[in-house]
Amino acid sequence: MQVAERALFLWNNEHIVSLIAQNRAVILPIIFQALEKNIQSHWNQAVHGLTVNVRKMFMEMDVELFEECQRQYTEREMKAKEVEEQRELAWKRLADVAAQRGGDYMVKVSEDKETNISISIQQQ
Repeated sequence: MQVAERALFLWNNEHIVSLIAQNRAVILPIIFQALEKNIQSHWNQAVHGLTVNVRKMFMEMDVELFEECQRQYTEREMKAKEVEEQRELAWKRLADVAAQRGGDYMVKVSEDKETNISISIQQQ
């Protein structure tokens, strides 16, 4: 907690904020996900509050950049949710097949970059 809190306190330094503002197009896409995760679920109230302030500062600096980062973050979250749902479905299908067949089987599960999951089952 102290590390996160101290890191967020850097944003109170005018020189640091000036440098960040000059380089916001590089910095915001890198830290946006961490800011959102802190806002959604950080257990420490001080860290949460400081994160909200940093997020607000970026929003005020460059609304267009902020909205683009938000759009990309939402897309990534939706894709991650899809992958997780596909993974759960694949394991359910696997359990169903194993229950139907009985016996000892070797299972190979693979994923490609497009989130396609394939399962191969071979009897040992």
